[in-house]
Amino acid sequence: MTSHRSDEDCATRSDARARIYSVLAAVPRGRVITYGDLAEMAGYPRAARLAGQTLRKLPRDTKLPWHRVINAQGRISLPEPGAQRQREKLEKEGVAFLRGRVDMRKYRWRP
Repeated sequence: MTSHRSDEDCATRSDARARIYSVLAAVPRGRVITYGDLAEMAGYPRAARLAGQTLRKLPRDTKLPWHRVINAQGRISLPEPGAQRQREKLEKEGVAFLRGRVDMRKYRWRP
């Protein structure tokens, strides 16, 4: 019985990961999405931490636009040196920062 539960949990995590990756892949260049929005659009409302945990597990050479995910205050949540790398990637796409924040009214992606 325990292994059945474990298999279900594994399948659920795999499904969540696939759904989060699918939404992330759709975020257009020059736009950002919050961890909460990413989770909600993937079908997991109020699960911003799930989105963050999923992104943390991405391989370093991923093609998914992980850098387009920021917190609800418009700030980068990563510690250095990842924060600088993320900021550089966003600025290269035309996303502007003012006092360390992104203007969410201008750059937030909401399909």
